[in-house]
Amino acid sequence: MKTDKPNKLINERSPYLQQHAYNPVDWYPWGEEAFEKARREEKPIFLSIGYSTCHWCHVMERESFENESVAAYLHEHFVSIKLDREERPDIDAIYMTATQAMTGSGGWPMTVMMTPQLKPFFCGTYFPPVPSYGKPSFKQLLERIRELWDTKRDELIKSAEGLTNAIQTDSLASGESTGFKEHSFDVLNAHFVRTFDKTWGGFGGAPKFPRPVQYDFLFNYSNLKAEEEAKQMPLHTLDRMALGGIYDQLGGGFHRYSVDNYWLVSHFEKMLYDQAQLVNSYLDAYQITGDSFYPQIVRGVCDFVLRELTHPEGGFYSALDADSEGEEGTFYIWTKHELESLLGDDANIINYISSITEAGNWEDEKNVIFYARGTADASKEFSKTEDEISEIIDRSFEKLFAERAKRIRPHLDDKVLTSWNGLMIGAMARAGVVLGEAKYIDAATKSATFIWDELYQKHEKLLHRWREGEARFEATLDTYCFLIKGYLDLYEATLEVEWLSRAITLQSEQDTNLYDFMNGGYFTSREADDIIIRTKNMYDGAEPSGNSVAVLNLLRLNTITGKETYKTQAQKTIELFAAQLEKYPYTMPEMLVGAMWLVHPPDEIVFVGEKNSEYDVMRATLAGSYSPRQVIYSPSEFTSDFSRTLLPHEGKTTLYKCKHGSCELPVTSAEDIVRP
Repeated sequence: MKTDKPNKLINERSPYLQQHAYNPVDWYPWGEEAFEKARREEKPIFLSIGYSTCHWCHVMERESFENESVAAYLHEHFVSIKLDREERPDIDAIYMTATQAMTGSGGWPMTVMMTPQLKPFFCGTYFPPVPSYGKPSFKQLLERIRELWDTKRDELIKSAEGLTNAIQTDSLASGESTGFKEHSFDVLNAHFVRTFDKTWGGFGGAPKFPRPVQYDFLFNYSNLKAEEEAKQMPLHTLDRMALGGIYDQLGGGFHRYSVDNYWLVSHFEKMLYDQAQLVNSYLDAYQITGDSFYPQIVRGVCDFVLRELTHPEGGFYSALDADSEGEEGTFYIWTKHELESLLGDDANIINYISSITEAGNWEDEKNVIFYARGTADASKEFSKTEDEISEIIDRSFEKLFAERAKRIRPHLDDKVLTSWNGLMIGAMARAGVVLGEAKYIDAATKSATFIWDELYQKHEKLLHRWREGEARFEATLDTYCFLIKGYLDLYEATLEVEWLSRAITLQSEQDTNLYDFMNGGYFTSREADDIIIRTKNMYDGAEPSGNSVAVLNLLRLNTITGKETYKTQAQKTIELFAAQLEKYPYTMPEMLVGAMWLVHPPDEIVFVGEKNSEYDVMRATLAGSYSPRQVIYSPSEFTSDFSRTLLPHEGKTTLYKCKHGSCELPVTSAEDIVRP
């Protein structure tokens, strides 16, 4: 149970650390005080890593960290440290790599036992209060670690040294191959064809995670190679997701992942980085197909973020929890009786389209709202027109949304992360242009300004996290490159030069602090006493890797500015990971998108002249088509010498389409724009 006396987490701003501030465990925040205590008392460190909206983190807290006996044992034999992975992604990345190396998988809560010198010798994830799932109880684990520390300490220390050295070697990558080979594009596409679920979409089986970097690669590959199947795989996946329970049909936004093959039952947390990336995926789908279904999903996601994940001053919050009232998903689920009481006769149609039953379409009378059937099926079943069915669904969803709002809400993690804000800034900016929604561009601009003012300018350096007026933690690679991407996206949406200027400033600082000028690629973080190894993240997972995004940023900046240094750094980074791209391309789909830009340089769309009504029409026309390798800019002091030679044609606002310093005929009206 919780105690009346707080531990040392009480002064931390992290919502996750605050959740554990009244545990009986004598928690320390990550820092020198804990390290020094471990060294002085010659105790192993128990490091527990998680985040505030993590369901299994809550479970392990209730089962073990609120247990007085467990807390007393930890106090006597260990130094216990709690870490918020979202505040310190650089630390999390090191120990996640160790966990995956030791166990073959990873996740949160992460359980790490390490020496006072911060080197891990045992790693795992969730441990139950009693032996189960093929695991010992958490207390048994502690007792075994204590026994080994007392009797075989030298072996543990040697093991920790070996694991740390192995991680260091593997994480820095190597240029073993003879260079990047373009056939890696085809190899990765073939991998996706083999693993694609033709019925339900996605790649592989349950649990199914949205992984937008996969969709981005496939859309790019299809555009490059005119491969229809490569286009249809992500489209089908996005369709099934949008109709499933992983999408909040009432309130918009996507949940973290589906526990089944059908995108029905979700792990109900909502993460900002998922919303941002999926906005871009659905915008791609809309540009490719013109199907009006996709903008509905984009608006649903963006409006959810504006309504529930936006600070009044503009920054975007991190996440909504999966749990409420102590249970996962309670906020989102319904009984058949509840629906019938609220909706009356309209419940028949909702029950039909969502396969609502007394037993529950999930479990124990619990039902998830989703589209098991469409309006055409319901039209035939109930002898109504599709428009009538849609009207009933719309009003029913409005009633259910209003009723749901009366429930106890899931916990909001209201910290503002620079990196995830960068992703959302870019997504909002692009949504504003493609959908013609000024409010989204306004939201992107407001967040971009907030981040610049509160997490950069006030401190004369970029910081990673803001909460309740406090900015803290050194910028990591993701902090830099995700924000640079967001600023470049906002620049392309608005052609306001300050965003380009700021992107260039941040790129310079990223290069100074993190680029490996000898070998290529970017380190995840700067050198620091609490960083046992400097890694170069290369895995494009739920979020793209910093190195992949950095490559794309560099190539965009090269195109805009004409500075070859950017292209050289991008090329060296791709070459560093060439062996990985050749052997395991499925681990780095976004890096391969960057490689497409390198091998097949982008078109330059240069606007010259005033941003008037004709410009607006031309810009909207461009936004109506999918052109993934394209950079839009306007001549300024920051752009290439070549771009500044372009002049308005006949005094009108003019669009030039150029490549390699050669341009097509100038265009002064939307009717003359040639679509790809």
